Amino acid sequence: MKRVIVLLATLLASVTIASAQNYMVVNSQKIFQSMEEYNKVMTELEELTEQYQERVDEAYAQIEEMYNAYQQEKSSMTAAVRQTREDAIIANEKKVAEFQEEVFGQGGTLMQQRIEQLKPIQDKVFEAIEKYAEQNGFDLVLDIASNPTILYYKPSADRTEQIINQLK
Repeated sequence: MKRVIVLLATLLASVTIASAQNYMVVNSQKIFQSMEEYNKVMTELEELTEQYQERVDEAYAQIEEMYNAYQQEKSSMTAAVRQTREDAIIANEKKVAEFQEEVFGQGGTLMQQRIEQLKPIQDKVFEAIEKYAEQNGFDLVLDIASNPTILYYKPSADRTEQIINQLK
Protein backbone atom coordinates (compact mmCIF):
# COMPACT_ATOMS: atom_id res chain seq x y z
CA MET A 1 0.00 0.00 0.00
CA LYS A 2 2.82 2.36 0.87
CA ARG A 3 4.47 1.64 -2.46
CA VAL A 4 1.31 2.55 -4.35
CA ILE A 5 0.99 5.86 -2.45
CA VAL A 6 4.67 6.70 -3.03
CA LEU A 7 4.34 5.75 -6.70
CA LEU A 8 1.23 7.91 -7.11
CA ALA A 9 2.89 10.83 -5.31
CA THR A 10 5.96 10.51 -7.55
CA LEU A 11 3.80 10.32 -10.66
CA LEU A 12 1.78 13.36 -9.56
CA ALA A 13 4.98 15.32 -8.85
CA SER A 14 6.37 14.38 -12.30
CA VAL A 15 3.21 15.56 -14.05
CA THR A 16 3.21 18.80 -12.07
CA ILE A 17 6.87 19.46 -12.89
CA ALA A 18 6.35 18.66 -16.57
CA SER A 19 3.39 21.01 -16.87
CA ALA A 20 5.25 23.80 -15.02
CA GLN A 21 7.93 23.80 -17.70
CA ASN A 22 5.66 25.31 -20.33
CA TYR A 23 7.55 28.55 -20.85
CA MET A 24 9.13 30.62 -23.58
CA VAL A 25 11.97 33.11 -23.69
CA VAL A 26 12.04 36.38 -25.62
CA ASN A 27 14.48 39.23 -25.94
CA SER A 28 12.27 42.31 -25.86
CA GLN A 29 15.16 44.65 -26.64
CA LYS A 30 15.86 42.77 -29.86
CA ILE A 31 12.16 42.90 -30.74
CA PHE A 32 11.99 46.65 -30.14
CA GLN A 33 15.16 47.28 -32.14
CA SER A 34 13.70 45.35 -35.07
CA MET A 35 10.83 47.85 -35.27
CA GLU A 36 11.33 50.90 -37.48
CA GLU A 37 8.88 53.02 -35.48
CA TYR A 38 10.75 52.29 -32.22
CA ASN A 39 14.09 53.24 -33.76
CA LYS A 40 12.58 56.45 -35.15
CA VAL A 41 11.18 57.45 -31.74
CA MET A 42 14.47 56.65 -30.02
CA THR A 43 16.38 58.78 -32.54
CA GLU A 44 13.98 61.68 -32.00
CA LEU A 45 14.31 61.37 -28.23
CA GLU A 46 18.10 61.29 -28.46
CA GLU A 47 18.08 64.44 -30.60
CA LEU A 48 15.76 66.15 -28.13
CA THR A 49 17.99 65.10 -25.24
CA GLU A 50 21.02 66.55 -27.01
CA GLN A 51 19.19 69.84 -27.61
CA TYR A 52 18.24 70.15 -23.96
CA GLN A 53 21.74 69.18 -22.87
CA GLU A 54 23.21 71.89 -25.10
CA ARG A 55 20.95 74.46 -23.45
CA VAL A 56 22.07 73.31 -20.01
CA ASP A 57 25.73 73.35 -21.03
CA GLU A 58 25.39 76.86 -22.46
CA ALA A 59 23.73 78.09 -19.28
CA TYR A 60 26.49 76.63 -17.13
CA ALA A 61 29.12 78.18 -19.42
CA GLN A 62 27.48 81.58 -18.90
CA ILE A 63 27.51 81.04 -15.14
CA GLU A 64 31.18 80.12 -15.31
CA GLU A 65 31.88 83.32 -17.26
CA MET A 66 29.99 85.31 -14.62
CA TYR A 67 32.00 83.65 -11.88
CA ASN A 68 35.34 84.21 -13.61
CA ALA A 69 34.51 87.87 -14.19
CA TYR A 70 33.47 88.16 -10.57
CA GLN A 71 36.76 86.61 -9.40
CA GLN A 72 38.78 89.05 -11.49
CA GLU A 73 36.87 92.11 -10.26
CA LYS A 74 36.27 90.92 -6.71
CA SER A 75 39.15 92.82 -5.11
CA SER A 76 37.94 96.18 -6.45
CA MET A 77 34.29 95.70 -5.35
CA THR A 78 32.57 96.86 -2.23
CA ALA A 79 31.08 94.25 0.08
CA ALA A 80 27.54 95.09 -1.06
CA VAL A 81 28.42 94.72 -4.76
CA ARG A 82 30.26 91.44 -4.07
CA GLN A 83 27.22 90.08 -2.25
CA THR A 84 24.91 91.15 -5.09
CA ARG A 85 27.10 89.45 -7.71
CA GLU A 86 27.42 86.28 -5.61
CA ASP A 87 23.66 86.18 -5.14
CA ALA A 88 23.16 86.58 -8.89
CA ILE A 89 25.55 83.71 -9.64
CA ILE A 90 23.87 81.46 -7.07
CA ALA A 91 20.41 82.39 -8.36
CA ASN A 92 21.44 81.51 -11.92
CA GLU A 93 22.89 78.18 -10.77
CA LYS A 94 19.62 77.34 -9.00
CA LYS A 95 17.63 78.35 -12.06
CA VAL A 96 19.68 76.07 -14.33
CA ALA A 97 19.50 73.21 -11.82
CA GLU A 98 15.71 73.57 -11.68
CA PHE A 99 15.51 73.58 -15.47
CA GLN A 100 17.71 70.49 -15.56
CA GLU A 101 15.44 68.70 -13.07
CA GLU A 102 12.36 69.87 -14.99
CA VAL A 103 13.68 68.35 -18.19
CA PHE A 104 15.83 65.38 -17.13
CA GLY A 105 14.22 64.50 -13.78
CA GLN A 106 12.03 61.54 -12.90
CA GLY A 107 8.81 63.29 -13.93
CA GLY A 108 10.54 65.64 -16.36
CA THR A 109 9.72 66.63 -19.89
CA LEU A 110 11.91 63.97 -21.47
CA MET A 111 10.49 61.19 -19.31
CA GLN A 112 6.94 62.28 -20.13
CA GLN A 113 7.69 62.35 -23.87
CA ARG A 114 9.44 59.01 -23.65
CA ILE A 115 6.41 57.46 -21.98
CA GLU A 116 3.97 59.15 -24.35
CA GLN A 117 5.80 58.07 -27.50
CA LEU A 118 6.96 54.59 -26.47
CA LYS A 119 3.85 53.34 -24.66
CA PRO A 120 1.89 52.53 -27.84
CA ILE A 121 4.88 50.64 -29.25
CA GLN A 122 5.40 48.74 -25.99
CA ASP A 123 1.71 47.88 -25.83
CA LYS A 124 1.88 46.54 -29.39
CA VAL A 125 4.90 44.35 -28.60
CA PHE A 126 3.53 43.06 -25.31
CA GLU A 127 0.18 42.30 -26.97
CA ALA A 128 1.99 40.34 -29.70
CA ILE A 129 3.96 38.38 -27.09
CA GLU A 130 0.81 37.62 -25.14
CA LYS A 131 -1.07 36.58 -28.28
CA TYR A 132 1.79 34.30 -29.36
CA ALA A 133 2.02 32.74 -25.89
CA GLU A 134 -1.72 32.08 -25.75
CA GLN A 135 -1.86 30.65 -29.30
CA ASN A 136 1.03 28.29 -28.59
CA GLY A 137 0.05 27.26 -25.07
CA PHE A 138 2.80 28.92 -23.07
CA ASP A 139 2.09 29.68 -19.42
CA LEU A 140 5.17 31.78 -18.70
CA VAL A 141 7.19 34.29 -20.73
CA LEU A 142 10.69 35.23 -19.60
CA ASP A 143 12.38 38.34 -20.99
CA ILE A 144 16.12 37.80 -21.21
CA ALA A 145 16.77 41.45 -22.08
CA SER A 146 15.61 42.87 -18.77
CA ASN A 147 16.16 40.03 -16.33
CA PRO A 148 19.84 39.63 -15.55
CA THR A 149 19.14 36.79 -13.10
CA ILE A 150 18.47 34.25 -15.83
CA LEU A 151 21.66 32.26 -15.93
CA TYR A 152 20.75 29.75 -18.59
CA TYR A 153 17.99 29.05 -21.04
CA LYS A 154 17.64 26.52 -23.78
CA PRO A 155 17.92 28.28 -27.15
CA SER A 156 14.93 26.30 -28.43
CA ALA A 157 12.81 28.13 -25.82
CA ASP A 158 13.68 31.52 -27.39
CA ARG A 159 10.73 32.80 -29.41
CA THR A 160 12.11 36.28 -30.20
CA GLU A 161 12.22 35.76 -33.97
CA GLN A 162 8.65 34.43 -34.05
CA ILE A 163 7.42 37.56 -32.25
CA ILE A 164 9.36 39.79 -34.65
CA ASN A 165 7.79 37.97 -37.60
CA GLN A 166 4.34 38.27 -36.04
CA LEU A 167 4.78 42.04 -35.71
CA LYS A 168 5.67 42.44 -39.39
